[in-house]
Amino acid sequence: MLGFLSLIVDYFAPVFLILSPITSYADQIASIHRKKTSDGFSLDIPLIMLVASILKVFYWFGAYYDKSLLAQASLMIAVQIILLKVALDNRAPDGLQHTPFHGYTAENGLRDLMEGRRPYGFWQWSSAKPYFQFLGYFTGFLLAVHVLLPFVSGSPAYIAFLGYFGLAVEAILPIPQIVKNHKARSCKGFRLSVIANWLAGDAMKMSYFFLSSQYVPWPFRLCGMFQACCDSYLGLQFYMYGEGPSGTDIPMTSTSGSKPGLFG
Repeated sequence: MLGFLSLIVDYFAPVFLILSPITSYADQIASIHRKKTSDGFSLDIPLIMLVASILKVFYWFGAYYDKSLLAQASLMIAVQIILLKVALDNRAPDGLQHTPFHGYTAENGLRDLMEGRRPYGFWQWSSAKPYFQFLGYFTGFLLAVHVLLPFVSGSPAYIAFLGYFGLAVEAILPIPQIVKNHKARSCKGFRLSVIANWLAGDAMKMSYFFLSSQYVPWPFRLCGMFQACCDSYLGLQFYMYGEGPSGTDIPMTSTSGSKPGLFG
């Protein structure tokens, strides 16, 4: 029995992990494209996964962890870019004409943060271009540090920071959707197939992280456990709320004059 379990963990789990970005998000992408609406889907999900995956790729150059996890992070970047593009193309007009950081000061940003709003209206932009510009600048900055500042990129402290920060960002993935579902008292717009794959992925990841003979750093394990707890609560929300009353629409962002909340 133990030999069979070891076979699954060492040979089948890596394949499952590598393909998990496709199995987790392909149905969500297809659903948004088919229905021509991304209402109810949190744009924070691609933000979180893209930032976390990009950090994990750069983390590999210092930690040299299992290559199947590197392949998963690389494929996740491609899948999340597609998901972000499809979601932006099919989001409902919110009437806001917001240019990134336009008219904002440091005082504005601090006040937004203290009052529970997004500083500078981050990731709430009116056009698609700023989203991809931010991702380009973020990746370019990390690449510049890696290439031009080897005394920084090669230091244990910097490598540990990339690992813990990147995986901590990924661990909070379910939180924006949990908050959105809680406010709407509905899970409409968020595919059950996504959370089902998240939960299956959590079970496989925990087995792989703790039972595999491959090198898996502790940041993966700690953040994986936290994310598994959040995913389980998201599954509980599906049980409690379902998809809400028929015909109920869940806006992705606030349409009132007030600024959107931190996760709304």
